Amino acid sequence: LTVVHQSKFYNCAKIWYNKRMFTGIAEETGKIQTIRENDIEIECKKVLEGTQIGDSIAVNGVCLTVVQKSENSFKADMSPETFRITAFPYLKAGMHINLERAMAANGRFGGHIVSGHIDGTAKVISLNRNRESFDLEIELSENELRYVIRKGSICVNGISLTIAEISGKRIKIAVIPHTYECTALSELKTGDYVNIEVDIMAKYIEKFLSTSDNRSRINMDFLQRNGFC
Repeated sequence: LTVVHQSKFYNCAKIWYNKRMFTGIAEETGKIQTIRENDIEIECKKVLEGTQIGDSIAVNGVCLTVVQKSENSFKADMSPETFRITAFPYLKAGMHINLERAMAANGRFGGHIVSGHIDGTAKVISLNRNRESFDLEIELSENELRYVIRKGSICVNGISLTIAEISGKRIKIAVIPHTYECTALSELKTGDYVNIEVDIMAKYIEKFLSTSDNRSRINMDFLQRNGFC
C-alpha cells in the first residue's frame, strides 16, 4: 500500500491502543455468583491481580467495567442494551465464564485484536470430539457472515478461534484440547447461545472499500492491480 494508505491503518492501530482492548486469550474461568439485567458478580482470582476499580475485564467476550472488588470476586454493571444483545440472558449463577483483563500496550498478541464489543449471538449446533481436537459448529446471522472467511479469526465467548469451514450460515471451528479444557467452552451444549465478535479488521476494510466513504480510492480494482487478490 502507499504511504497514505498505510497511515490510515496506523491511525486505526492508534485508536485500538487508545481504547481498552483484548486478544481473545482467556486468563481464567470465573464462576457467576449473581447475574441480573443490570449487573453481574463473578468469583475469580487471577484477573483480580493488579485490577483497580474502573478497569475493564472481558466477560465471555463482553467488555465490562469493574465497579466493586473483593479478594475473590468483582462486580460489573451492565446496560439493558448489553444484556439484550449478548448471551447473558441465558447465564445463571453457578455457571463458568471466560475472563480476560484488558491488554497492556506492551503486551503480546496471543490471539487477535478483540474490542469486547459484541456483534451478536450464535447458536451452538454441535460440539464433538474429532480425534485430538473438538469440532465446534455454530450458526451465524447474515450480518456476521459477511465478515468471516475460511482460516480467518472470530471471537466466541471471548476466545480467539480460527474458522475451519463455512457452510451456509454455519461455521465449523477446530478447538485444540488445551483451549477446550482451560476455558468454559467445555461446558457448551447443543442449543446454547454464545457471544460473537467478528474480526474488527474486516469492518475497517469494508469501511475503506465503501463507495460512499472511499476517499482513499481503495477498491477491488486497485487491490487486484496491486496483487492483493
